[in-house]
Amino acid sequence: CFFYMCVPQDHIGKKLNISFMKPTAVILFSLLFFSNQLSAQQSHAAYDSILAKKLNADDYGMKQYVLVLLKKGPADITDKKALDSIFHGHMANIKRLAAENKLVLAGPTGDNDQNYEGIFVFNTGNVEEAKQWLSTDPAIQSKDLDAEVYAWYGTAALQEIPALHEKIQKKSF
Repeated sequence: CFFYMCVPQDHIGKKLNISFMKPTAVILFSLLFFSNQLSAQQSHAAYDSILAKKLNADDYGMKQYVLVLLKKGPADITDKKALDSIFHGHMANIKRLAAENKLVLAGPTGDNDQNYEGIFVFNTGNVEEAKQWLSTDPAIQSKDLDAEVYAWYGTAALQEIPALHEKIQKKSF
């Protein structure tokens, strides 16, 4: 019983006159319900419906993306000039995809025993579309990098990262 703690211990198991409890129950329930509603409204006071719509956010402020784990590819390219060309093309492709709002996050990983080289987060929930965008990367084309591609659900605010990055970046690759 919800009101078990309101009943004196010596009355447990005895027939109770609960007529006084009905109004109390209604008042307690109302207080709990409305305080919970007020708390929920206060915790989301910063909600911006215009921004949420612009970012295609769901009610949780989230959306679908495609996560790509870049890993060492099967090619064994040793020519430094060729590797430099691939790297510059890879970086130019990242910049182009970001400028087109297709790529919202990219970066290298640290040393690891899984041969992971970096990550991409594409601004689409469609894995096939992300694979098309990925195929434009010279590092993928040359097989210097390979990719694992996954559907991913994350904060819609992630799309704001490229614009913020422009404000804090002193040097360019």
